[in-house]
Parts: sequence; structure tokens; C-alpha cells
Amino acid sequence: MIQNTNRLRELDFLRGVAIILVLLRHLPLTPFTSKMGWIGVDLFFVLSGFLVSGLLFKEYNKFGNIKPKLFLIRRGFKIYPIYFLTYFLYLSIKLVKGQFLWKGLLADVFFIQNYIMGWGYAYVATWSLAIEEHFYFFFAILLYFAIKKSFFNLKFNSKWSYFEIVILLLLIIIFILRLYSNYYHPELKEKNVTMTHLRMDSLLFGVLISYFYYFKNQILTNFFNNNKRLLIIIAVILLMFTPFIDFEDSIFVRTFGFTFLYISFGIFLISFLVYQNINSVLNKMFSERVVNFISRIGLASYSIYLIHGFVAVSFSFLRSYVFKIQVDPIVLFPFTATTSIVLGMIMTNYIEKYFLTIRDKFYPSRIA
Repeated sequence: MIQNTNRLRELDFLRGVAIILVLLRHLPLTPFTSKMGWIGVDLFFVLSGFLVSGLLFKEYNKFGNIKPKLFLIRRGFKIYPIYFLTYFLYLSIKLVKGQFLWKGLLADVFFIQNYIMGWGYAYVATWSLAIEEHFYFFFAILLYFAIKKSFFNLKFNSKWSYFEIVILLLLIIIFILRLYSNYYHPELKEKNVTMTHLRMDSLLFGVLISYFYYFKNQILTNFFNNNKRLLIIIAVILLMFTPFIDFEDSIFVRTFGFTFLYISFGIFLISFLVYQNINSVLNKMFSERVVNFISRIGLASYSIYLIHGFVAVSFSFLRSYVFKIQVDPIVLFPFTATTSIVLGMIMTNYIEKYFLTIRDKFYPSRIA
């Protein structure tokens, strides 16, 4: 069984790292940071797979079943209010520029922009939210029917469970589909990066880690502790290409590279989960104050992710049309990043918290 310890700070730290990488990607600083920052989304995917499936696994552990309707309603209260409130900001830009498309609007509203538009329509970065939405529905509903029809017993402590085999097969199938689509349909370009059936393996790898954490924790802990040094070396090696190759320019990244990333981030996630003194290690490496600050950024990462694009556009407009000045990215980045973080924290502490309070009142968690 897992230990009853609070891991929120550590995982929020990882989410903080992920959103900082995204800011470095989308807010101009240097070519190096812009090229490497895209991997923040892949770290988000692995973390989301772990955290979201963990909610369902904890429910199953407690009751022997799950309620996908309640799960999806609760996810909706967290995802949709902030999403649609910020969406109108991006849509207003399209309207002002005379670039409104009904197809784009409907695609964004129903979270199918990654299949219809490639990227998000009003806000480019929402393609990743579409993948996560598809994953929430896909995983919750399939897990519900698998449990109800007794396809497998998650608590069955055999060497290889049917659940593990299914996840591993899905990882292989998605990788093959990614190879096929990128090599035989290069004209799809953006969609080869954004379509759910080509990218959901990162989330599923997080699910696999979550399964071991909640049902085979001792095996996971022993595996990491017995191979700690080798695993960390592998994780670092698999990340080494990221500062030098952009996914938009490389078929290697769009095929093998995405797989390398989720394996690497998965290893780091496992180390955060099973290493008993991870808080002390982080504090020694970065100082307690820095770790706490990055963790607070991680707590607001969803809101920051949604608002930072609008902040970038707003600053660009002010520079170009109001003040008519050029600002060095080294000077500009701290302002855009800080503004995005502050606004994201405000949105999290007031808007998101308001809707979550309503959620918890009318749709309380079964595992609270």
C-alpha cells in the first residue's frame, strides 16, 4: 500500500516547472528557450495521466467501483469555467481582426480543435486541452465498463495484470500510428503533432505509473531504488535532444521524440513519488523559498496556461501601436511572465476557487 504522505508540494513543483517551460516557449526570450520550452506540454501530459487516473484508482480502492458521471462533472467544474471565461478574450481578438470562423468557434467549444483546425482556433495552445478532455472521457468510461464487466481486477496482484497489458498494447499501437501518420501523411503537419490518437500515449504512461503507485507500490519502489542511478541517467539522456531540435522541424521528434519524453518525465515522476526525502533534496538544490514559489506557480498552472497567450498579445499591441517602441526580449520576458503568473494566481484563487466551492457543495467527492 502507498504511504499516507502529502505529495502535493512535490507534484505542484513539477507542474510549476512545466508551466515555466511553456512560458519560455511562447513568450520570447532567446531562440534556445523557445526551442526547448515545448516539452512543458509533454510533462503536463504525464502528470495529468497520473493525477487524473489516481482520482479514479483511489475511488476504486475505497468502493470497488467508480462513478464516471460524477468524475466528469467534477472535472468539468475545474476545466470549463476558466476556459470559457478566458476564451472570450481570444475570440475578441479574432473578431477585431476580422478573422472569425464558425468552424473554429465550434471546434474550440466542443474541444475538437486538434482534429478540425490542427492547433486551437482562437487560442493556439488549446489543442493540448482537447487531448486531455478526450482522455478524461475515454479513460473514465472505459475503466467503468471494464470494472463493471469484470474484465480485470485492479487489485489482483499478479506479475502481469490485464490492465498493464492493455496499457502497454495501447502505447505500442499509438507509437505505430504516429510512425505511420508522420511518414505516410506528412501533409497533415500540425495534426500529426496534435491529434489525440497520436499523442495520448504520454497520458497513458502517467496512468501506468499511477496504477503501480496505487496497486503495486512496493514493486514500483523497489524497481526505482534498485535501478535509481541507471534510471536517472536514462531520463537525462532521453531529454538531451530537446534544446537542439524543435518538433516543428523534425520527424524524429514527432515519432520517437515524444516517446523519449514521456519515458524521461515518467522516470522523474516516479523518483518524486518514491524518494522519501524529495522535499529535502529540492530544498537543498533550489532553496525552500524557491521550491515553494515554483509549487505555487504549479498550483495555478492551468490558469496561467490559459491567460499567458492573451498577455503576450496585449504586450505586443502596446509595444507596437500605443508606445511604438521596440523592447529587448531579455527585458520584456520578465514583465510578460510575471503578469501571466500573477493573473493566473488571481484567477485560480478567486474564479476557479468559486466554481470549485459550488462543485464540492453539490457534487462532493467520494474520496474526500
